[in-house]
Amino acid sequence: MPVAVVNVGAIMNDLVKIVRALDFAARKHVGQKRKGEAGEPYVNHLAEVALMLAEATGGRDPDLVIAGLLHDTIEDQDVKYEELAAEFGKDVADLVVEVTDDKRLPKEERKRLQVETAPGKSQRAKMLKIADKTANLRSIRSSPPSHWNSERKRQYFDWAANVVAGCRGASKPLEALFDEVHRRGPG
Repeated sequence: MPVAVVNVGAIMNDLVKIVRALDFAARKHVGQKRKGEAGEPYVNHLAEVALMLAEATGGRDPDLVIAGLLHDTIEDQDVKYEELAAEFGKDVADLVVEVTDDKRLPKEERKRLQVETAPGKSQRAKMLKIADKTANLRSIRSSPPSHWNSERKRQYFDWAANVVAGCRGASKPLEALFDEVHRRGPG
């Protein structure tokens, strides 16, 4: 039977890089809260997305996990691509850019573009999109924004399902997780 060779140095480097990304994300999003009634720290969302990606890949794609932690830094915190690339590498920065909305566009246009562009994204960006939408649905179920009525929650669930439909085929575990949360409805 072949013996598995473990590169401990590479694992340690990946671990350090992941924790650096968590620290970076926490500092960039320090004042940001989730929109829900609980007002939980935004970093909780980032950690949840990263955890789903780590579990779905069996920990074999640290850059994807890091992109999960950083996926909203450009969009919400005015972090520049160049800063992410310098700190975490081009692969991570490219993934973050691939899932970043253009905030200069109206909200409805951004939502429409997410649905339209999802099928053309890379497999890893699709995985990130699915994890992000799953985390958002969970948040709506557990702590919805106080001003969202049942119709508004249902609309978000439907829209998220349309985005994820364009991401199908990227990750069976993530798709099953999304489907489970979506099936339970907005509560």
